[in-house]
Amino acid sequence: MLTKEAYDKAIWILSKCSTTHGFFAAYPGYDMVFGRDSMIMSLGASLVDDNKMKETFKKSLITLAENQSARGQIPNAVDKYSGRKHRVDYMSIDSGLWFIIGHYIYKKKYHDSSLFKKYKINIDMVFDWLECQDTGEDSLPEQLPTTDWQDAFPHRYGHTINTQALYYFALKLAGKNSEAEKVKSVVNNNKDFGLWGKDFYLPWRWKNHGKYHEKGEWFDTLGNLLAIIFGLTDESKANKILNYIKRNKIDMPYPVKAIYPPIKSGSKDWQDYYLDCAAGKPWHYLNAGIWTFIGGFYVLALIKMKRFKEAEVQLEKLSEANMQNNGNFAEWLNGQTGEIGRTEANVEGYQGWNAGMYIVAYESLKAKRVLIG
Repeated sequence: MLTKEAYDKAIWILSKCSTTHGFFAAYPGYDMVFGRDSMIMSLGASLVDDNKMKETFKKSLITLAENQSARGQIPNAVDKYSGRKHRVDYMSIDSGLWFIIGHYIYKKKYHDSSLFKKYKINIDMVFDWLECQDTGEDSLPEQLPTTDWQDAFPHRYGHTINTQALYYFALKLAGKNSEAEKVKSVVNNNKDFGLWGKDFYLPWRWKNHGKYHEKGEWFDTLGNLLAIIFGLTDESKANKILNYIKRNKIDMPYPVKAIYPPIKSGSKDWQDYYLDCAAGKPWHYLNAGIWTFIGGFYVLALIKMKRFKEAEVQLEKLSEANMQNNGNFAEWLNGQTGEIGRTEANVEGYQGWNAGMYIVAYESLKAKRVLIG
């Protein structure tokens, strides 16, 4: 069965991405420890009965903690393990959120609180840093453009749904329930700062200036799916989001496009610097290209809403996408044709977070419940 073949290949990929420093993002290619990539890979690793996976998950958390900034920011990437000049990149809001989530998942999955206790001060520092990002004093951390997983595309800032979904989940895991409920209330109900639109959460929103509003109106697939999976939304909104994906074929030809619709030159969301990467072309890379790690989260959202039959269909499509080119688990696919695109590293490597999320989707469907948290 193709889904089982893809599952076995996903485990092989995580093994190849395992290093003494933590999970590298790809094999070969992105030979560094990314905050978000390593933690998303670790979600899958934690469901595999293999001590090597546990150790690499642990090493990823340690590497990120040891390179935390003095003010509490977790690195976007720790790049110290190649022939390149060693460096640590920051300028990322979601790396810290994934770091917090990773610690709580490690503690729960392995029934081991020793690592959590050792790095509790680092976790507290991340929360302190995040609180300092709340420049609007509205319970929601704000972000600058190009400071989350989508890097320089597309342009967004202020309140973003991806960050708020992660922040809500991190607060819930930490038992900060009153703070979490404030986030949930503002995101869903506040007419000036909230993010709910008609059929989905807006990708980002900041200030209102009379009739002029700073906001995006395209569909951010990952942010909306995380809102469902982590419980930021209610049942009615969750079903509207999933129906929007089906109605607009965002899950075609494979699950799922990163955004919808693609941003084109001359539109209000266009920035000329998009031309500096593959996203400058519609249906390529982040510009409505297909990212199968998000497809894993799509399967989880379907499971969360008990759409098990559709989850089975989408998992099979996800396995087809990942098993192209002898199971390459390619970084991204063309949003129209499903063909494999070129990586920014210009290396045809096996992508770790695609593998990690396939494992989570596969095991969650077997259990008929979301195996995160």
